[in-house]
Amino acid sequence: MMTEYKPKLLVIEDDAGLQAQLRWAYEDFEVIVAGDRASALAALRAEAPAVVTLDLGLPPDPDGTSEGFAVLDEIMAIKPDTKVIVASGHGARESALNAIARGAYDFYQKPIDIEALGLIVCRAFQLHRIEAENRQLASRSGSENTVLGRMITAAPEMVRVARTIERVANTNVTVMLLGASGTGKELLARGLHDSSDRRSGAFVAINCAAIPENLLESELFGHEKGAFTGAVKTTEGKIEQAQGGTLFLDEVGDIPLPLQVKLLRFLQERVIERIGSRKSIEVDTRIVCATHQDLEAMIGDGRFREDLFYRLAEIVVRIPSLAERPGDAALLAKAFLARFSREMNPQVKGFAPDALAVIDAWHWPGNVRELENRVKRAVIMSDSKLLGAVDLDLAAPGGAEASVLNLKSAREEADRKVIRHALARSEGNISNTAKLLGISRPTLYDLLKQYDLHA
Repeated sequence: MMTEYKPKLLVIEDDAGLQAQLRWAYEDFEVIVAGDRASALAALRAEAPAVVTLDLGLPPDPDGTSEGFAVLDEIMAIKPDTKVIVASGHGARESALNAIARGAYDFYQKPIDIEALGLIVCRAFQLHRIEAENRQLASRSGSENTVLGRMITAAPEMVRVARTIERVANTNVTVMLLGASGTGKELLARGLHDSSDRRSGAFVAINCAAIPENLLESELFGHEKGAFTGAVKTTEGKIEQAQGGTLFLDEVGDIPLPLQVKLLRFLQERVIERIGSRKSIEVDTRIVCATHQDLEAMIGDGRFREDLFYRLAEIVVRIPSLAERPGDAALLAKAFLARFSREMNPQVKGFAPDALAVIDAWHWPGNVRELENRVKRAVIMSDSKLLGAVDLDLAAPGGAEASVLNLKSAREEADRKVIRHALARSEGNISNTAKLLGISRPTLYDLLKQYDLHA
C-alpha cells in the first residue's frame, strides 16, 4: 500500500514541550525536529525540507539570538530556496526584521498561536511549490522547448514553422516570412541564417519602414564619395555588408516602386551598383524578407511589383500569432521573467496563479513583443515575489476569467478587490477598514499579509 506523500517541515526548537506541541499541530506535514545547530544542519542536508521554523534562541545562547542567526545564515548558504520562518519574543521586532533581511521568509511572535503559525507555514509551502514550478518551466524552456537554437515554443504550429525553415536553410532560395507585428520574424530569420552554411558570414537586418524613402536606396546599395551632398566617403550598403551571409529585409512592402526595380535586378543578376557609380559589383548575399502587409493586394493596386514578389517569395512561411500557439504565452512569460528578474529585480521569483490564468486567456494583439514588454515592466515595478494579473495590467477578456481561474483563486481575487476598495474609502485607516469589512483588526492584518497588500 502506497504511503501518502507529506511535505517536509523542519522545526528547529530546543524546548521539548514545544517540539511535541508543534509535531502534533502539523499532522499534514512530515515534521522533522532539531534542537541545536548541528542536528538542524544535518537534517537540512539529509531531508531538504521546503519550510523551516526556527527559534532564534538556541543553545548555547538560549536567551539571545546569535546562535539562531548563525543557523539562519547557514541554511541560506546551503539551500537558499528554503522558506525559513523565525520565532521572536515580544518586543523583538528588530531581530525579526534582521532575520528577514538575512533571507528569512517570515516571522512569528512567541507565545505561539498555532493557528496563525499554521497559516504562515501553509503559505510558505505554497510559495515554495510555485517557485519550484517556475524554475522547472524556465529550465525546460531553455532546452526541449527551444527550436532553431533560440526560439521558445511548445506549440505544434510553431514547431512546423521551425522545421520548414530548417529544411530550406541550406538552399539559396529566397524566403518570405508572413506574420503580424511582434510574432518573431527577425528571430526566425536569424535562426534560418544560423542553421545554414552561411552561418560564418554576417547576418544583417534592415527595417525598410523605419528608413526615410530618400535614404533607403543608399542604405541598401551604398554610395560613392561625392554622390550627393553629405556623401563624404564611399560607403557600403547593407547588401554588400551581408556578403557571404544573409540580409533580412523587414517590412519589405514599404520599399518604394523605383527601388523595387533595382532590388529585382540584384536578385536576377546578383550584382549591384552604388549610388554615384557605374561599376557593377558582384555580391553573394541571401535575401530573407518579412512583412505583415497583404502583398498580393498591393500588387493588385499597383504598389508592389509582381515579378519582385515571385523573386522574394520562392518559399513563403506563414507565422502564427501568439494567440494561435496554445501554451506558448505562459512558457514565454516564464522565460522572460527568469531573464528580467535576473537582470533587474532578483526578488521576483515567478507568477501567481491569477497571472498565469490571465496570460493564457489574453488574446495578445501585440504578440510576443507585447508579452515581453508587459513582463519586463511588471518585473521592474514589482515589490512582491510573485507577479499577479494586476502587475501585468491585464484582465481576462469576455468573462474568460471565470472559466480559467479555479474557485480558490477567484475568491482570493475578490478578497483583494474588496479590501483595496475598503482601504481606499477609509484612507488607509485600519480600524475603519476593518469596520467597513465587518471583520476584526487582527483578521484584517492577517489578510493584508496573506495577499501582500499595504495600508
